[in-house]
Amino acid sequence: MRPTSDLYAFQNLRLAVVMGTNEIASAVAVKLTGAGYRVVMAHDTFPPVIRRGMAFHDALYDDPVEVAGVVGERADGLLAIAAVLAQPGRVAVTPLSLMELLAYRAADVLVDARMQKARLTPDFRGLARLTIGMGPRFAVGVNCDIAVETRPSRAGLLLTEGETDAPDGVARRLGGVGRERFAYSDRSGLWRTPVDIGMWVPKAFVVGRHDGMPVAAPIEGVVRGMARDGVYAPAGVKLVEIDPRGRDACWTGLDERGLRLANACLQAISERPTVERLVAFG
Repeated sequence: MRPTSDLYAFQNLRLAVVMGTNEIASAVAVKLTGAGYRVVMAHDTFPPVIRRGMAFHDALYDDPVEVAGVVGERADGLLAIAAVLAQPGRVAVTPLSLMELLAYRAADVLVDARMQKARLTPDFRGLARLTIGMGPRFAVGVNCDIAVETRPSRAGLLLTEGETDAPDGVARRLGGVGRERFAYSDRSGLWRTPVDIGMWVPKAFVVGRHDGMPVAAPIEGVVRGMARDGVYAPAGVKLVEIDPRGRDACWTGLDERGLRLANACLQAISERPTVERLVAFG
């Protein structure tokens, strides 16, 4: 009888769908879970997730994942999703597409936290009672109901009209270091690495190979981000991030930026209750 009861509960719970499995999407999932929502995270393959110690991403590979006390579990279908969400303090991480997921039922809240800087963002309004866009390429009333600015100087600012800032290519500084703490792909190809997140590496240490070519640590420090071994990475994406802050380096849990953006998402929900769009769902 358990699957039947889980399915019944699934149809009646407060459901939030978060697009993306990166660290920002994961911070949002943690905060939504704490606010009483049951969260399903829909994976997107672009760009590769690198800050995996702060994310639920590796649950897709059946690795045990916990972020800030919340557990992420892979779920491949409706029964599996319902079973995960029947347990408190858990989020379901699924390889299902958004359309496959929403075919089961409409979401109360849909958050696009994929943080895609180079791709057009479709209009997801109407697929949930409230749609929140996080990051560049969102326009309120065009492809989202409310937008959250993620650009460092304006991170967490809520927009109820207008557009979020376009990407400027300037990396947020960490320990006084900006773009130079990242290693980027210069071609498309398979990424292979034996290095784990949290390891200390010297500058120029070969941390992996992309399309067979060596990729070196750009600076000395702790590996804060690393694309998962065996993923296909297109040209122009981040493969590696090094934290130069020594003992203050952080590669797990929720960081300050993730918390700020996740709290802004909760504020967006509280300032525009989802009941405003109940009519659209009958």
